[in-house]
Amino acid sequence: MNDAQLLQYFQHQQTPPGWFSLLHIMVDSMVANAGEAESRQFLIQMGDTLAGHHPLALARTVGELETQINVQLARFNWGYIDIEASETAMLIRHMALPVPAEEAQQASWNSAFSAVLEGVYARWIREQGGKPHVSLWRESSPSATVVHFRYQISR
Repeated sequence: MNDAQLLQYFQHQQTPPGWFSLLHIMVDSMVANAGEAESRQFLIQMGDTLAGHHPLALARTVGELETQINVQLARFNWGYIDIEASETAMLIRHMALPVPAEEAQQASWNSAFSAVLEGVYARWIREQGGKPHVSLWRESSPSATVVHFRYQISR
């Protein structure tokens, strides 16, 4: 299976008619009513709460952390990650992000869902022993279905 076929498979599994449409409408309506900044903080908080409901076992290595996160993401049908760690930072590449089929809606959905993931990843990393003064943030993304996050002391 090539990358395009794999991505198409993930998209079909992740966006069941009805449920995904309802969720997308709810998020779009929230952003329209509350504004992007306020909605973003709310979505980060929702991600944090979700991660609290689905904690990870303590990982001894970055590889174990990546595996545990991918197990949870597979349960959620939310794609998968790849972690690249260095002495000063950790880059999390989230691939196969669920997106709506309509291309015009993908950027807004990517932004909203990325906020949820930011909360999820920040909580999971804190619970693995991450320090409160170290931040996790979203970086620019190469596509609507790929999101990069950086965990590092300062921007």
